[in-house]
Order: sequence, then structure tokens, then C-alpha cells
Amino acid sequence: MPLPFIIFKPIGLIKSPFKDIEGMPIQPAGAYGVRGEVEIFPEYVEGIKDLDGFSHIILLYHFHLVEDSSLTIVPFLDSTPRGVFATRAPRRPNPVGLSIVRLVAVRKNILDIENVDIVDGSPLLDIKPYVPEFDHHQVERIGWLQKAAGKVRHVISDGRFK
Repeated sequence: MPLPFIIFKPIGLIKSPFKDIEGMPIQPAGAYGVRGEVEIFPEYVEGIKDLDGFSHIILLYHFHLVEDSSLTIVPFLDSTPRGVFATRAPRRPNPVGLSIVRLVAVRKNILDIENVDIVDGSPLLDIKPYVPEFDHHQVERIGWLQKAAGKVRHVISDGRFK
């Protein structure tokens, strides 16, 4: 039986100071203090009730400026080609991004956020509260990224994933 084609409808738009992929942080850890907003579309505003009780949220969004996908890529923090699923690179078969950001305030249909590593105008697919008991895990290994540990705060996008 063939799998169905999946269509997502955005629930909002992410606004940030980054107008292009090139020159932006590659992860929220490299975007410390960068402010942005999430505009929730009117028909979804009821869904953000009680969100203001959380200090951090998980944003799932569409990498709308990425034009193609590749199963092997050279990631920002390495010079060796890697399988795309062993990276956080945006050039994926399903171009879905995930960022954990600080929730500063909720104003009607606007979420004020901080530590934003997302390009302006990215369509928002979903929001989930970040809960340390659910989401924080002690890890034993981080694969090829072990040798890049501590570098993410200093690396910006060079546009290779347009």
C-alpha cells in the first residue's frame, strides 16, 4: 500500500532579523540574545492558551528557502561528507527545522522569542513546550560532532544550503 502524500498547513510565521540563509547562526546556541517574533494565525490563537507558563518552546518550521535535498552533505561544522540524517542541515527530503527558543512573552497572537536561528518568514508548522524532564537526556556519544564541540557559537551559515 503506498503511503499518502502529506500536506502541512502553516499555523503562523516566524519573524527574525535574518533575511537570507547566508550569515545567520546555524543553531540557537549561536544566536544567544537574538530576538524575534512568531505570529500565530487567528484561527490557531486558542491553541497558545497557557503557553506563557513555559520559558522555552520547540518550534517546528519549514525550511522554505531550501530548493533541493541531498542524502549526503558537507555540514557547517565539518569538511567530510555526511549522511543528512546524521546532521541538522536543512537540505533534507522533508525540509523541517527544529529550534528550541526562549519564550519571552505572549501578546495576543504574537510570541516574543529569543535565541532565534531561523530565517525571516519561515512558515511555522507546530509549537511544543520544552520540558526538561521530557526533552533533556544525558548522552553517551555525539558521533562526528564530538570533534566540533564548542564551535557552534562561532559558526554562521555560508549559504551552502540554498
